[in-house]
Amino acid sequence: MKKFLIRFFLIILVIGAGWFAWHFYWVFGEGVKAGQLNNFNKKGYIFKTYEGKLIQVGFQGGAPGSVQSNEFRFSVASESVASQLMSNSGKEFELHYKEYMGALPWRGTSVFIVDSVLSMHDAKTLPSPYTP
Repeated sequence: MKKFLIRFFLIILVIGAGWFAWHFYWVFGEGVKAGQLNNFNKKGYIFKTYEGKLIQVGFQGGAPGSVQSNEFRFSVASESVASQLMSNSGKEFELHYKEYMGALPWRGTSVFIVDSVLSMHDAKTLPSPYTP
C-alpha cells in the first residue's frame, strides 16, 4: 500500500509539473503589434514588473453602442527593452511579442510579453484645423 501511495503522488506531481510548464512557459503564439506607446511604467506590490499600453489605429466596440480605442496591453521582462520603451513614450512602435496561456507574477500581469522592439519613429501628427 505504501509503494502505491508513493507512486500515485509521484504521478500526480509529474502531471502537475507538466501542466504548469505547459500553461505558463509554453509559447501559445507570437506576433507583431504596431501603434503609439500610450504609457509604460514599473509597478507591483511584491514583484515590480514593466507594464505598457499601445494604442493601435482604429476602434473596437465593447458594449453595444459604445466605441473605444483599440489598446494592446502588454508586459516586458527584459530590462533593455523596458529602458528603450520607458525613454520613448508617445512614439510609434512595432513590437514583437510572445503570448502565453497564463500570466506569472514575476513576468508581468499580461499574457502578452514584449521581447523586442522592431522599429520606432516619431508619431505622425495631423495638421491643426486652426492653421490658415
